[in-house]
Amino acid sequence: MTDPQHVPFAGLPELSPSAALAAARNFRVQMTARRTIRDFADRPVPVEVIRECVIAAGQAPSGANMQPWHFEIVGNPELKRQIRLAAEEEERAFYEGRAADEWLEALAPLGTDADKPFLEIAPWLIVIFEQRHGWDDEGRKVRYYYTKESVGLAAGFLIAALHRAGLATLTHTPSPMGFLNGILERPANEKPFLLLVAGHPAPAATVPAISRKAPEEYIKLRP
Repeated sequence: MTDPQHVPFAGLPELSPSAALAAARNFRVQMTARRTIRDFADRPVPVEVIRECVIAAGQAPSGANMQPWHFEIVGNPELKRQIRLAAEEEERAFYEGRAADEWLEALAPLGTDADKPFLEIAPWLIVIFEQRHGWDDEGRKVRYYYTKESVGLAAGFLIAALHRAGLATLTHTPSPMGFLNGILERPANEKPFLLLVAGHPAPAATVPAISRKAPEEYIKLRP
């Protein structure tokens, strides 16, 4: 007898081993080229592109399928201005005393500081909120599970989707980020998780000369 709470799995594309390896390598090459960008162009990006990427993020797995996330897609110049001013206020406090010396030393090679002009220059800001709990139709509190892990997975889906759409991204996490609830009028059960900047890189954009761990350093095969 069929379980009424389950439906047949739609299936996956049938790929030969060589086709599967080619697809995996193609994705790996694309993601290897992904870099965090801080120099954005003000070149427009159609909102439909951003929306499709956010819908893709919403397909991420989540604890008990609670989908504990909310995405605010912000292109309004006034809202972006408010977000920039509030973020820079927190960032100044961070750089001028809140951050430990060790943390500042780790950031130094990246050339970051309290000025965040990209928050206004880039066409889109995507604010991801973690919903720590929800409410049922009768107004009773509903517990959500593994919310940070779930929202982190959705954020990863979103960054990959934007990159595949030819867009640059910047993960921005001023701390604390409660100002985003006020500016975007989000309820108290939602906690800002990530402020993701999305758009095209400026023509003269540069990135820090960094290295990444070799696969052998973070992979152990056990065939």
